[in-house]
Amino acid sequence: MKDKVLLFINGDPPKSFPKIESYGLIACTDGAFHYLKNLNFPLDKLDFISGDFDSHSGSDENVYDEKFIYTPDQDKTDFHKALEIIVEKDFKNVEVLGGSGGEQDHFLGNLTVAFGFKDQLNIKFYDEFSEYYFVPKSFAVKGVKNKMVSLYPFPTVENITTKGLNWPLTKGNLSITSRIGTRNFAVEDEVSVEYEKGNLLIFIGRNYL
Repeated sequence: MKDKVLLFINGDPPKSFPKIESYGLIACTDGAFHYLKNLNFPLDKLDFISGDFDSHSGSDENVYDEKFIYTPDQDKTDFHKALEIIVEKDFKNVEVLGGSGGEQDHFLGNLTVAFGFKDQLNIKFYDEFSEYYFVPKSFAVKGVKNKMVSLYPFPTVENITTKGLNWPLTKGNLSITSRIGTRNFAVEDEVSVEYEKGNLLIFIGRNYL
């Protein structure tokens, strides 16, 4: 079963596209629709386009009207509303492109939205520098040797122990007001993380060496 969702939102457009055949659902917000059109993405592969359509323009787009889902709630971002639709459609795993770049308050807002859905969805962001996502209290990732690995508390993490990093942690604490764990790198193929309390973002970048 194709249980993954590919979701485009209105940050920096991706430099390339993944193989769309591996996704069970492909969607975008109305702002992202414009850069997808400009990048010649196969728009007929979109399952839905959601938003308040303040970015919607152009009569040539009317051919896709049947795929538009109007979500006018101004108390929520278009990203938030798209995730609500994905939850309603019973998907669990979401890969997000266009989550960073542009105005940095949007980037922070996207992280906050993803945090609010972390118990319902497995959300991974991808951009030209890294992939990043919230991790559970016991977590391991393989295939990362020589890659940059940053650990970012959201806003605190207690009693964290890591293995496979150049600068490991043993029963340490992280906090956005004092100590964060950015710009580390993996010296082993597998990096593992365990912590007792808090919430943790991991950023996995391109090869460090």
